[in-house]
Amino acid sequence: MTHYLDFEKPLAEIEGKAEELRAMARENEDMDIEDEAKALDVKADALLKDLYAKLTPWRKCQVARHPDRPHCRDYIDALFTEYMPLAGDRAFGDDHAVMGGLARLGDRPVVVIGHEKGNDTQSRIERNFGMARPEGYRKAIRLMEMADKFGLPVVTLVDTPGAYPGKGAEERGQSEAIARSTEKCLQVGVPLITVIIGEGGSGGAVAFATANRVAMLEHSVYSVISPEGCASILWKDSDKMREAAEALRLTAQDLHRLGVADRVIPEPLGGAHRDRQTAIAAVGASIAAMLADLENMDGKDLVDARRKKFLSLGSKGLAA
Repeated sequence: MTHYLDFEKPLAEIEGKAEELRAMARENEDMDIEDEAKALDVKADALLKDLYAKLTPWRKCQVARHPDRPHCRDYIDALFTEYMPLAGDRAFGDDHAVMGGLARLGDRPVVVIGHEKGNDTQSRIERNFGMARPEGYRKAIRLMEMADKFGLPVVTLVDTPGAYPGKGAEERGQSEAIARSTEKCLQVGVPLITVIIGEGGSGGAVAFATANRVAMLEHSVYSVISPEGCASILWKDSDKMREAAEALRLTAQDLHRLGVADRVIPEPLGGAHRDRQTAIAAVGASIAAMLADLENMDGKDLVDARRKKFLSLGSKGLAA
C-alpha cells in the first residue's frame, strides 16, 4: 500500500482512480478501461513531476521522513557483502538504533556504521526510531577504532531525528558519548565517508558525519534541530515548522552551496521510496566514487584534510 504525504493528496486521488478502474477490469473481463487508466497515469506522472520540481524545505523534511524510504539496513543488504555485525559497547549493552560491522563494498573491505529506524511498528520500537543512546555511539567508536587499527575505510549512513534525550541516556553520559564519537571521527587515519540518507538531526548526526566527504540524497535534510523544535523555541509555536524549515537551510541544495555537503545524490522522481533500487544504486556509486577520491591519501593527510574541512565551515556561502 502506497503511503502518501499531505501534499501528495491530489496525486493519491488520481492514482487511486486508475487502480480502481484496473480492479474493476480484473473482476469483469468484458470491461475495456485501459485507455482511461493510461490517461490517468499520464496525468499522475505530470502532477508528480510538478510537485517534486518545487518542493519547499518543509516538504523535503516530509519526504526525508517518509516511512517507505530505504533505511540503513536496506543499503547494507543491497550494497555490502560479507557483512559481519558488531554488537555492544563493552560497558552497558547493545543499542539497536545503531548498526555496524565489517563488510565488503565490491572487493574493498570496509567498516560500515549507520542509524536504523526500522520499517514497521515492532522494529521501530526496537530501533528506538533511529535515536541512538550512549551505548550506540560507543559501539560506533569501537568500530572506528577497529577500522583505524586495520586500515579499513569507514562508511557511515546517517538517518536520525537526533540522539535520544531520555533520562537513562543522560544518566549514562549521552553528551559525552556524542562528543567522543565526533572526536574519534576527527582522529581516525583512514578514509571516512558519510551519506545522509534521510534525516541528519543535530549532534546525533554530527557524531557520525564528521567525515572527509559528506554526501546527501537529494531530498534528505541535515540541521542543528528539527523544524518543530526550532519553531517551539523561537516562536513558542511548533505549528510554525514551515517557517523554521526555511530559516534552518537544511536542504541538501542549501548545504551543498554552504560547503557542508560535498555532493548531492539525485533521487528518482517522487523520492527514494518510489524507486528504492535506483536510489540505493546511486548511493553505492557515490560511495565508491568518494572512496576512490581518497585512496591515495595517507593517514596524516586524511586527518589534516578532515580537520581543515570542518574548521573552514562558515567561510563559504555567507552571502547566499
